[in-house]
Amino acid sequence: MRKLIMKMSVSVDGFVSDANGGKDWLFKTGDAESLAWSVGKIREAGLIIMGRKSFETMAPYWPTATGPFAAPMNEIPKAVFTRNGFKGIGTGQASNEGSWSQARVFDGDLAEGIMQLKAEPGKPIVAIGGAEFMQNLIATGLIDEYHLAVHPVALGSGFPIFTGLRMPLYLKLIDVKSFPGGIIVQSYG
Repeated sequence: MRKLIMKMSVSVDGFVSDANGGKDWLFKTGDAESLAWSVGKIREAGLIIMGRKSFETMAPYWPTATGPFAAPMNEIPKAVFTRNGFKGIGTGQASNEGSWSQARVFDGDLAEGIMQLKAEPGKPIVAIGGAEFMQNLIATGLIDEYHLAVHPVALGSGFPIFTGLRMPLYLKLIDVKSFPGGIIVQSYG
């Protein structure tokens, strides 16, 4: 059974983006070591999953991007989860768009799709993306590990991922890493 790992950056007050959906604070609080850790975690994935909104935002960007995240983001297979339909991409603009244009699409029950993916052989599944997808993913109870990169910034308001829980979610701390710029990664199982 493959592990499902949620990888998410959050502010110290628990938001994954500001009230306008902005994430520029991520780039103001990182450092070379935290970047290397984050890229390494993505490289460990056998599959990257996300919701439709994040997929539609990322798919046009990554095939022509450069930088440390570009190679793993373009090479690792993708799966996209949607409730509102998805027409796919396939602009033909870049030779790297393969893993994006060939993404598997799941438009049924989220938990069933996750169980199907976890039952397949391979390296871990890494979930990335926005607050709504993560809230729904957390609600399935199928996440094996939570990797929360807590950035040294308080946003005051924004989009949280641990909202609307039906009951408390008790987690076991399995690792903590701190980085020179102030990011602390808390990994829970």
